[in-house]
Amino acid sequence: MDVVVASRNPNKVEEIRQILKGSNLRIISMDDIPSLPDVREDGLTFEENARKKALEIAKLTGRLTLADDSGLVVDALNGRPGVYSARYSDPDATPERNNAKLLEELRNIPMKRRTARFVCVIAIARPSGKVELAEGKCEGLIATELRGRQGFGYDPLFVIPERDMTFAELGAEEKNRISHRSIALQKAAKIILGFPEQEKG
Repeated sequence: MDVVVASRNPNKVEEIRQILKGSNLRIISMDDIPSLPDVREDGLTFEENARKKALEIAKLTGRLTLADDSGLVVDALNGRPGVYSARYSDPDATPERNNAKLLEELRNIPMKRRTARFVCVIAIARPSGKVELAEGKCEGLIATELRGRQGFGYDPLFVIPERDMTFAELGAEEKNRISHRSIALQKAAKIILGFPEQEKG
C-alpha cells in the first residue's frame, strides 16, 4: 500500500523507510511528487503541525498521508527548542548552528540537570479528512560536546543514559529500534494496517 510522507527531508524519509521495512507499506516522499507545495508549519504544538501537514497533503494527493512533527524538549530550557527545533538558531538554521546554540544555552548547566527527550507526533490523514495520531518519546541527556558521526540534527548531542552513547554514536540500526520516531511509527503502522480496505484510499 502506498503512503505519502509529508516531508522533503531525505534523512527523515529514509529513516521512516528503514523503520517500516517489512510492513508492506510503500513510502512515497513529497520529492516523488514535485508539484506538491510545502506546508507552512505554524502550529504551537507537535500535534498541530503534524495534523496540518498530513491533512493538506492527503487532500492534494488523494492518498493516505503520514506526517510527523518532532523535536527536542530540554527541561532546563523550559521545553525549548520544542516545535522550533529545526529552526532554533535562526530561520535559515543548519544543524551545526542549532547544536552550537543548544550547547551555549546549556553551558553552565550540570549533567544531572541536562535532561531532555525527543518527541515525535505522527498524524495519519485520509483524503476524507479523518486523522489519527500516534506519539513516541525517548528520554535522554544533552552531552557537553558533539559525539559521533552518524545520524542528523541533534543526534550528536542526545545521550541515551543506559548506553552512555549519543544517537550519533549508536548507529542507525540501534537508534531506529529505540528512537521516538520508531516508537511513533510502529504505532502508526498498526493504525494504518488496521484500516478497513475501503478506508485506505
